[in-house]
Amino acid sequence: MSPAKNRILMGAAIAPIVLWLYAQPAAAQESSGEDGAKVEETVTVTGSRIKRKDLTSVGPVTVLDSVQIEQTGISNLETLLQRLPSSAGFGGNSNSAYWVSNGWGTPQINLRGLGVNRTLVLLNGRRLVYGGTGANSAVDLSMIPMSLVSRVEVLKDGASATYGADAVAGVINLITKEGYDGFEASAKYGMTDEGDGEETLLEMSWGNSTPAGDIMFNVSYQDNGAAPLWDKSRAPCPGTPTPNGFVCDGLSSSTIGGRGTVPAGYVMPDGTVLTGPTRINFNQDPNGDGDSFHIYDGALDGFNYNRYFNASNPLERLSFATFGTYHLTEHADLFAELLYTKRWSSQPASPATLVNVAFDASHPTNPTGIDFVLERRRLLENGARTFEQETDTFRIVTGVRGSLGGSWSYEAALNWGRNTGSDSILNNINTGRLAQTLDPATCGTGGIPCADLFGYGDVTQDVLDYIVFTQTGLGGNEQKAISASMSGEAFQLPAGPVGVAFGADWREDKGWRNPDSLAVAGLALGNQEDPISGSTKATEVFAEIDVPLLKDKPFIEALDFDGAIRYSDYDLFGSDTNYKAGLNWRINPALKFRGTYTTAFRIPNIPELFGGVSEGNLTTVDPCSNWSSLSPSSNIYQNCQAAGVPTNYVQLGNTVLTDAGGNPDLQPESAESFTLGTVFQPIEGLSLTLDYFDIQIDNAIRTTPGSTKLLLCYESVNLSHEFCGPQHHTRNPLNGDVNYLSTQNANTGSETMKGLDIGVVYSFEKFGLDHALDLKATYLSEYETVAFDGDTPTVIDGHIGGGNGGYPNWRAVGSWTTTARKWSGTYSVQMIGEGDDFYATSGPGSSIPAQFYHNAQLSYDLSDALRLSVGIDNIFQNDPPFVASWTDGNTDTMTYDLLGRRGYLRVTYRR
Repeated sequence: MSPAKNRILMGAAIAPIVLWLYAQPAAAQESSGEDGAKVEETVTVTGSRIKRKDLTSVGPVTVLDSVQIEQTGISNLETLLQRLPSSAGFGGNSNSAYWVSNGWGTPQINLRGLGVNRTLVLLNGRRLVYGGTGANSAVDLSMIPMSLVSRVEVLKDGASATYGADAVAGVINLITKEGYDGFEASAKYGMTDEGDGEETLLEMSWGNSTPAGDIMFNVSYQDNGAAPLWDKSRAPCPGTPTPNGFVCDGLSSSTIGGRGTVPAGYVMPDGTVLTGPTRINFNQDPNGDGDSFHIYDGALDGFNYNRYFNASNPLERLSFATFGTYHLTEHADLFAELLYTKRWSSQPASPATLVNVAFDASHPTNPTGIDFVLERRRLLENGARTFEQETDTFRIVTGVRGSLGGSWSYEAALNWGRNTGSDSILNNINTGRLAQTLDPATCGTGGIPCADLFGYGDVTQDVLDYIVFTQTGLGGNEQKAISASMSGEAFQLPAGPVGVAFGADWREDKGWRNPDSLAVAGLALGNQEDPISGSTKATEVFAEIDVPLLKDKPFIEALDFDGAIRYSDYDLFGSDTNYKAGLNWRINPALKFRGTYTTAFRIPNIPELFGGVSEGNLTTVDPCSNWSSLSPSSNIYQNCQAAGVPTNYVQLGNTVLTDAGGNPDLQPESAESFTLGTVFQPIEGLSLTLDYFDIQIDNAIRTTPGSTKLLLCYESVNLSHEFCGPQHHTRNPLNGDVNYLSTQNANTGSETMKGLDIGVVYSFEKFGLDHALDLKATYLSEYETVAFDGDTPTVIDGHIGGGNGGYPNWRAVGSWTTTARKWSGTYSVQMIGEGDDFYATSGPGSSIPAQFYHNAQLSYDLSDALRLSVGIDNIFQNDPPFVASWTDGNTDTMTYDLLGRRGYLRVTYRR
């Protein structure tokens, strides 16, 4: 980003300062929607451990209370958080056809789009164990039922000095209900216009408060049904009209008859002599001759796998939680938290694909008469695969807290969390047994059937019974933590008391994953995996200070300094010190100026560090596809030619078999964050916030997508880029296909992100009704990554697709709520801004227009205890847009709504 543009953004953040002359002193309270309301009691705010009276004394925090959450109609945390404009990229949720590796079915949050592993998720200010099916890198949000949550605080600033590692992009702090007294039960049911994607939610909470203490019990059950992707996305196939002139995508080159390449000079059955290497495809008619073959035609032979995927995947969750406090003395409390969640989830997948099966010319089933490699063969005879997960997550916290007289308070706590899970792939192929069925020396004896892979329908049931198996892996995560802290007022200054907090933390994180033995041996089709096992330990001490510098001076109602420092000692990476410095300047009751500078230090997590190599077909764009149509002077043209890619080469499908996994040589990454903002309240009920953010990550730990690696290689001069090396990718010399691609974790050069957060909250009364307007927007002005020092930056901002998720320049969400004595109504609009495809520069799907999703909810109190709510999401049936480098369904399933219009009904009983 240019210095001029940078100055404009910073100027936008501080511009309201010039308005102070026009701001009449007012008792306007700051909004709970964007930065919280003023309160008289002391509270602890996310981003600080010092109790204070002013909820806005720290950095940019978005606060969503239980009333606001209820008015959205959203019943799961991931959807609530992923709609926030400060979220980008991909976090994973049940309403997505694309799932995160090593944690399929695990909903997560990706703050700023910097990665789920750089977003710290807390429950009541304490860490949560990672979730998934083993050796995971982020919290499973499905373990927290919404009925437990009193409010959600989103700190959009680095906070490693306050909370330790991982808080690079920011912090999500989930605050549970406290001192709850009463009974509440609710039931919700909803579905899409097509009658699928059913959502059933049953929740019950009971609490009791007495002079001796308080206790709350919660049980929650959620059951989300499947919604097929086929009729909800732009997934046309041959014979189906293509809307708006879009091309027919969703076709895989892994054909049901099988395909391969024959050399130049080969004589086809009809006598045609081939002049160059040519792909051929075998019979795809179940009643045809399996040994027949013809020149491959992608439009006719391609396999449309989109019909096997879901727009919403099934997820079932059962949660129990108990929170209690016992008053030991007048100044000391014993507290405990117990949380258990069981999750079942599944995702359908297309039939398994055999890859690069070699036959010599004499093999009895080989009809070509030459040594031949069956490059891709889709086993449609075996039907679709299914991925299933089952997880159990426990979390126990216990400790003591209290006051020491005056302003001083303390807390000491033990925190233990454990997650275990299993994941299975149904209808997968045992490649060891497959080899036996193809070996003339072994098949036909000892109960081993002989297989014929050439032509659809030739794979018999007895062969399938022999080679098909269910692949199952086991794994888990565990976290142990001990913390102790103290906070209070150290001494008085003329401007007020100096607040301090200090303490110590100890933490151990473990992760493990034991894949199926066949996968470890490399005998499970397409899923070679290594076991994962490892742990990290950290011992930390920290201190924080809040110094009131000036008060009640001209142009200075209050000027405070916030500082924090944390020393961390890691068993694998030595020590590091991080700090935070912030300034809060309230000019008058209507105008405030704030700024923070923080440093962060993130060590590699368990899967990044200890994760073995696994492989899978990942969305990938090959820049050498149709390279001969480019200008001969372009680097891509010259490099693809120099690499020996045939002139008529066209990438088959949009996936490439890719190696991914951990890297034991990884080193920690460091970051610096700078924010500068204002809070302006010119009239009662109106609050405007502007916050400029600037994040710089060095020695960044990244998994560079395969598409990016290939593009950077072939755009470099004379194939000079590091990603051109054989350790990153290789090609089949016969047909030009990428036959090896690695995206393993590595320390890259740097990442730079800059932008602006905008918030407007206005509460007013009109026509005897209460109204609340809430608008949140984020402008991402710059997001660039550098693979190594001296490399040309890769621009991510303003782009969408290619397996990266969406990074449009603009994202926003706005709502209008009207409340009366017995009813309330909320209308909201989510906007995902326009963007360009990451890799396509022309043609359909290369430029994606902005998308708007309209949602409405109306609630009515049938009695003092009974409330009825009805709602509709995506009112105008906004279908997902076509994206050239799509993931599934010809769109970016990581970014857009796939379900279309859907409605729901909710009944809540409180007493």
